[in-house]
Amino acid sequence: MKVPFVDLTAQYKTIKKDIDRAIQSVVDGAHFVQGPEVAGFENAFSSYLGASYCVGVNSGTDALILGIRSLGLLPGDEVIVPVNTFIATALGISDNRLKPVFIDIDPLDYGMDLTDLRRKITSKTKAILPVHLFGQPEKIDEIKQIIKESGKKIFLIEDACQAHGAMYKGQKVGTFGNFAAFSFYPGKNLGAYGDGGALVTNDAEVAGKFKMLREYGQKKKYVHESLGTNSRLDTLQAAVLLTKLKHLDMWNKKRQKWAAYYTKQIKKYLPKIKTPTIYNDRLSVFHLYIIEVDRRDALLAWLNDKGIQALIHYPIPLHLQKAYASLGYKKGDFPNAERAADRIISLPMYPDLTKVQVDFVVDAVREFYAR
Repeated sequence: MKVPFVDLTAQYKTIKKDIDRAIQSVVDGAHFVQGPEVAGFENAFSSYLGASYCVGVNSGTDALILGIRSLGLLPGDEVIVPVNTFIATALGISDNRLKPVFIDIDPLDYGMDLTDLRRKITSKTKAILPVHLFGQPEKIDEIKQIIKESGKKIFLIEDACQAHGAMYKGQKVGTFGNFAAFSFYPGKNLGAYGDGGALVTNDAEVAGKFKMLREYGQKKKYVHESLGTNSRLDTLQAAVLLTKLKHLDMWNKKRQKWAAYYTKQIKKYLPKIKTPTIYNDRLSVFHLYIIEVDRRDALLAWLNDKGIQALIHYPIPLHLQKAYASLGYKKGDFPNAERAADRIISLPMYPDLTKVQVDFVVDAVREFYAR
């Protein structure tokens, strides 16, 4: 049996007619850049989240870069970010000539270590950038309270690139901060058929600046008020996303079902393995299903040899990446993140999984530790 990490072909087959119709409509209309489907998706996604504005761009990375740029921060200002995220989170900071300040993680939810967060706030801190990692909402109220206690004006930016539809205390993530960045990379819970992203905000000023930045800094054609770039959500991708959005909640429920089944079976046979922590006030959408294990690398090779495409997210924390060597961090600075990076493994997770596949994966893990 082969169990892919994600099966986009299986998903396409379930909505083939609607997807084909949406793509054909764009081709027939021949409005390939900023066509009506873009505004259609922006309106639908902002409505889905309960936000005022959604502005589509080329990628989640660009949503972070341009969103941070719209805040008007100055070179050298500091932005606090967890050290165990994908590098795109930190690149959104660095690309604006700001300083990323890394913090360690909470080993229970892989989110921000709140003690380290308090410790790292300085007079130069201008923003805090929590990540709803793996589809698990962050500790929003606690982070907001820390900002309040600091007595400083600190922006709250959400990296929601892995958390489409996740809920914190009954409210969808992406609506708590000054803005949120979403990615629509094909493998995401809501994925396009190429790159895509969006900024979501309730702030009209941020939305207005962002719209100009994504399109050459122009307020209207040929009238440029700032130095922007070209980062627009492709019309074809918007059409795909608008079609898929109708299915997102159902797909997320299936992910939650498979996550619960994974956990039940793993706890039944391998109780010492750390499975995702479940919180009553936080609803994860399980973009990834992560477990923490001994002999991780050997288990990964074992699963891959059996046709199970398990992966690692992420094997090297940001402070140990050569790209950020200039910040002066060293091994041992973030022990929780470093320990997790050596032990976590991502098992196959997508809505169209089957019980047979999940049982096959769990049985393979059992077999490995029974040797």
